[in-house]
Amino acid sequence: MAAALAATALAAAPAQTAAAAPAQVTRPTTLYTPPANPDARRQVLELAGQGRIRDAAGVLAMTLTPQAVWFGDGTPDEVRASVRKTVVDAARRHALPVLALYDIPGRDCAQYSAGGAADTAQYEAWIDAVRAGIGRLPATVVLEPDSLSLLPSDCGQDDAQGSRTTERYAEIHYAVDALEPLAGTKVYLDAGHSGWHSVNDIVPRLVTGGVGDATGFFLNISNYRSDSELAWYGKLISSCLSYVSAGGPAADCPNQWWPVNDAQAWLDTHVHEAPSAMKHFVTDTSRNGQGPWTPPAGVYSDPQEWCNPPGRGTGARPTPDTGDPLADARLWVKIPGESDGQCTRGTAGPDDPERGYPDPAAGKWFPQQALELVHNADPRLVR
Repeated sequence: MAAALAATALAAAPAQTAAAAPAQVTRPTTLYTPPANPDARRQVLELAGQGRIRDAAGVLAMTLTPQAVWFGDGTPDEVRASVRKTVVDAARRHALPVLALYDIPGRDCAQYSAGGAADTAQYEAWIDAVRAGIGRLPATVVLEPDSLSLLPSDCGQDDAQGSRTTERYAEIHYAVDALEPLAGTKVYLDAGHSGWHSVNDIVPRLVTGGVGDATGFFLNISNYRSDSELAWYGKLISSCLSYVSAGGPAADCPNQWWPVNDAQAWLDTHVHEAPSAMKHFVTDTSRNGQGPWTPPAGVYSDPQEWCNPPGRGTGARPTPDTGDPLADARLWVKIPGESDGQCTRGTAGPDDPERGYPDPAAGKWFPQQALELVHNADPRLVR
């Protein structure tokens, strides 16, 4: 009976179609829920079959929450068709899709999520295909997570002339120029998160990457920083971008480690642009319900705090109604329940020493972590 109930619920989940798009679509306020990872659906059925109805309901609720659709690798023809299928299905449901584009050359510094286009020309052709796939339909684009916070120069992949980092900036700016002018598209650039780069460091990267021609920037993709911390960091970045656009140096701006009262006093003195005219941001709240993980002191040479940390939970539900004039949306960009990679935390592996077994490869469904995210969700996924 439990399995049958779960199967009925899964059958009601959104499924993509190839039907023609509506002729005219305004930018919707409801966010799009894509079809779930097939292994997530399988886990729901297995849990229900074991009589673990509350766990099954929690994983099901997690998969039925609006989240991003990721696009990486593939030929231009393949990505054009995939993007088109997504935006058409979203439009038919009067929902706004979030497209996470992840094909930049040298992606993830050739680490857990290595891959991407072979060179700039291939990447530009891929972006052109994304543009054709979106067309005039509404979309929010999260453009290349880690692309600006993890430059080739940050991870030893550049040459002596810095040409690969220069190419990275040009590639990001090309994508902004290709996608932001589309009728229903807003593009956000990578600004890492509040526990990584200082405001003074990330703002020049955003400027060079073309944030001036984009809607704004995104924070916390696949990470765990708290909502309040991200809101403050986002405000500081937006304010510094405003200050820099008026001719000021980014080095003068307050960063996230300044005393709050001192930073606010600086903003009050130096930034007078209305929030509506400033660069806005979106945040990823898919796994930040418990905040970041604190590794045990002195145990690991490289604790990899970002990589499948234990005891995390899903965070605030995706919504464009944030109550913050600079924050356009809270989103679930990282698909909760999908692995960050095979984390060994500086040990010889292959086990994740925090778990006692190997983690799935990056992007694969991680049933144990999925249940952790459900059990530790804040707010709760099921009542």
